[in-house]
Amino acid sequence: MTLHKHWKGITLFLLPAVILYAAFFIYPLGFVFSIGLTSWNGVTAPQFRGVQNFVDLLMNGTFRLSVRNNFIWALSLGFLQIFLAALVAMILTRRPSGWRVLRTIYFLPNVISQVAIAMLWMAIYNADHGILNQILTSVGLEHLTHNWLGEIETALPAVIAQQVLYIGYFMIIVLAGTMAIPVSFYEAAEIDGANVWQQEIHITLPMVRGILITAMTLAMAYGMRHFEATFLMTAGGPANSTSVMGLMLYNMMGHLDYGHANAVGAFLIILGGVLIVTIRSLLGRTDTAAEARQ
Repeated sequence: MTLHKHWKGITLFLLPAVILYAAFFIYPLGFVFSIGLTSWNGVTAPQFRGVQNFVDLLMNGTFRLSVRNNFIWALSLGFLQIFLAALVAMILTRRPSGWRVLRTIYFLPNVISQVAIAMLWMAIYNADHGILNQILTSVGLEHLTHNWLGEIETALPAVIAQQVLYIGYFMIIVLAGTMAIPVSFYEAAEIDGANVWQQEIHITLPMVRGILITAMTLAMAYGMRHFEATFLMTAGGPANSTSVMGLMLYNMMGHLDYGHANAVGAFLIILGGVLIVTIRSLLGRTDTAAEARQ
């Protein structure tokens, strides 16, 4: 009854946000889908083609490979990176010696340019003088040396690995949740005879479940829209084995093929939305910590 009484005021307060959302999200989204139905070079008038651009992409082997790679990226970041971030966060929550320094060190790469990081890893993976191959050679594992970014078998895992290792951003998110868990929970569990491992499994993980799901959602979103590292390190090669949808979109725009580029963007939006909704539906949205505080 109160909401109905003040609907004019509520509408007035919501109106600026709605206008901004429509102007900077709904309209661009509609533009992407509408241009995806046309043939357009950015100069002349768009020519309507219907769904032909989307059919062309589905028949394109490189596009199908890019879709597969995007899902590999999303799942790798959503599961491997978040697993590592949660593991480190739980260790730091125990406040080992120098934990504040370690927290800063883990987060530091997030303030460094992605370009600089990509150049660093290109040097590490260098086939002739890269430190990775030198280390393998020095310990007698010459047979494991590779042209990491130049061979189809290793290029995609190598690019993904350098991204998965940078856990600082999600570590901070999870750490904020673990630090908020009352110490009394752990004290009671310790009195009952629970060891550290049991405490983490039965207290920490359930209490930060909502945070972990949010972190996984963000990581998968970053994986679906991935572009920078692949563009800088492999440009989609070798033989398009590391190609992703963002890179295809960029290349098509460079060739003034805005119709197909926007069709790729539309596919990226749809597939990303389906993946994230599916993962959140499977994992649920329960926030045990929030329930415990109520």
